[in-house]
Amino acid sequence: MMINFKEKFRFLYNGYVLTILTLGYLSSELGHFLIGVTSKATATDVHYGDIKCQLNKTKPHYNMTLFNNCGNANNEQECYQFLLEDGQPYCEWNYNGLGLDYQVLAGPSFIAVYTIVGVILGIAADRYNRSRLLAMSFMISSVSVVLMGVTDSYWQLVLLRIVLATGEAGCNPLSTGILSDLFSEEKRGLVMSIFNWGIYAGIGLAFPIGRYITELNLWGKSWRMAYYISGAFGLIVAFMCALTVPEPSRKTIGEEKQEEKDDAVTNNHVMNTKSEPEEKKENPWKVMLQPRIVMLCIAASIRHTGGICFAYNADLFYRDIFPDYDLGWQLFFVTFIVGSSGVIAGGVVSDKVAAKMGIRSRVAVLAISQLIATPFAFGSIYLQPVGAMVTLAISYVFAEMWFGILFAILVEIVPLSVRSTTVGVFLFVMNNIGGNLPILVEPVRKASSFRHSLAIFYAGFYLISSVLFAVTTLMMGKTNEREKKPMQILSGVENIGFVIDRIPGHDFNTGTYESQHL
Repeated sequence: MMINFKEKFRFLYNGYVLTILTLGYLSSELGHFLIGVTSKATATDVHYGDIKCQLNKTKPHYNMTLFNNCGNANNEQECYQFLLEDGQPYCEWNYNGLGLDYQVLAGPSFIAVYTIVGVILGIAADRYNRSRLLAMSFMISSVSVVLMGVTDSYWQLVLLRIVLATGEAGCNPLSTGILSDLFSEEKRGLVMSIFNWGIYAGIGLAFPIGRYITELNLWGKSWRMAYYISGAFGLIVAFMCALTVPEPSRKTIGEEKQEEKDDAVTNNHVMNTKSEPEEKKENPWKVMLQPRIVMLCIAASIRHTGGICFAYNADLFYRDIFPDYDLGWQLFFVTFIVGSSGVIAGGVVSDKVAAKMGIRSRVAVLAISQLIATPFAFGSIYLQPVGAMVTLAISYVFAEMWFGILFAILVEIVPLSVRSTTVGVFLFVMNNIGGNLPILVEPVRKASSFRHSLAIFYAGFYLISSVLFAVTTLMMGKTNEREKKPMQILSGVENIGFVIDRIPGHDFNTGTYESQHL
């Protein structure tokens, strides 16, 4: 059945695999970020985080003046002293979805396992069937999301976030390896961008699903129904992955492929074009500790921190500062539609630039895109609703170019034998930094304001990452570049005689060269 399916639709098959893997990543990321949108309803039901006097939005009459009055109350008694003209209170003393409990639930409880399992699965991917491991990963993450909908305690949510992390940890390293073997270098940046669009699509869909499915309160399930729907979609994708995505042949790419060609020319051999060349055994730590990879990881970790800070706090932030505006659909449009444009644009631009200027130019695209995005990111924090959404959209176009380009760079500079391992370790470091630093948003928010806190950890980290990517660009020359030497071609060596008379400076009869190098 599998063979017939693949043969019949071979011309569409690579695109089909990309679609399945992207949808699987989307479903996992949707479950990952849904907590940031449902947190207030979830906290009210399950009981965690801060309790605060806040505007009761079930009342039809409210505005910014009333909102500010609620915010000034220091305890429950003061909270209910603010009354409408009919004598009804318009504030409520309730959970607001924020607080240290929320930050731990959103970040560290997920990241603690996600990063460790990601390394383990990255190593496993270099040895075992990646497609089967990936289908299992999709299945685990989807089941955990469904089970979140039946929890009735904070610690059950924490445990299921850990299970979700276990499943989602395999999505990137396993998928990255599969896709890099299916698609050519000319398309790799675009392909990685499309795949990593799953992150932004998941975040974007979390806004309408988390907000409006919760508000519909279908069958009295409130926020729980959002998790049931999201998890069910993921289960469908997991089954499709298990049944229709086989393991592709592993291939050398990028610099490793170029080194093989250089070796073939140097040793006077025509390169064997087998689809599965003999692998060289590489020391993974020697590869991962190259200065350029270390610097790329640091820059990516800082950029990831900024993105995670915004993703975890965007819905809560805009609800808090603009209580009389419903920005759910605007946030969906910016993250899902505009963010998608940025992801695709990044892949296309980096592929075209890299084709002319090499891998280093991909890193330059990262630095420039994040620099352009920075001032608009600040605007999305400090401007009023319309201005905030416009500048957020512009920021997203450039900021979200980064993720697909990043992994196109990584798979091109890492040898085949340790590719998935390196991606797993890279994600371990990047996610530990990017996933845990956002917990600092909460103490800074309480010490100053929500706006200032995001200005530091969201927009400010965009700027820092831009500088670090620029430094990385300068370090992207080959670390083990071989010394260029004149080639010694001996007459009579098989398979080279037909090109000797075309080599400049070569005397065919004597086998000698004039004073020039090849």
